[in-house]
Amino acid sequence: MPKRVDHEERRQQIAGALVRIAGTRGLQAAGMREVAAEAGVSLRLVQHYFGTKEQLLLFTAQYLGKQLGERVRARVRAAGTPPAPRAVIQAILTEALPSDEESRIFHIVWASYAVLALTDPAFAMQPLIRNSDVVEDVIFHQLQAAQQAGQMPLHLDARTEATSLMAISAGLGTSVMAGQRSPEDGLGIIRYHLDRLLPAPQPVAPAPVSS
Repeated sequence: MPKRVDHEERRQQIAGALVRIAGTRGLQAAGMREVAAEAGVSLRLVQHYFGTKEQLLLFTAQYLGKQLGERVRARVRAAGTPPAPRAVIQAILTEALPSDEESRIFHIVWASYAVLALTDPAFAMQPLIRNSDVVEDVIFHQLQAAQQAGQMPLHLDARTEATSLMAISAGLGTSVMAGQRSPEDGLGIIRYHLDRLLPAPQPVAPAPVSS
């Protein structure tokens, strides 16, 4: 009896091969033939699942976004049940730092996609942009929850702060990739901004004892 093929798993296998090539040699080196060789399948099979390189690139962008979401969810689960708003936000922003080989490759490939989107009008980064928007919304709602719980000053605008944190995170990721600062430095900067937004409650001084 012929083995049943999981077509989604096969597509992900091919997308993973593209990511590995792009993470070491750049997106421009990830041609259909090179991806087929890396994935250990025939060029004909890659062309069967993805008629053009553009289709392969778009699917791989979705694959990257899904991987990032899974890693963030794993960090949030590790933060406790139920996790506090600060723990959720810190988990998201920490995952955005290239602190290991997997996240380093993600940042290299993501940056390659960004450059491609700027120079090739036929290509769109919509999958990654949509995922970034979803992440920003999560941070926004966590900041709102912190305000409602009295953990964040009410005069701060939660949407603006969420957008700022995303921008800070993106900049830190690039500077860590470039070797300008270490992942530990990046995490320290993230903690600094979270301390500003979500200050720890100050201990209440004991009432003076009347004589």
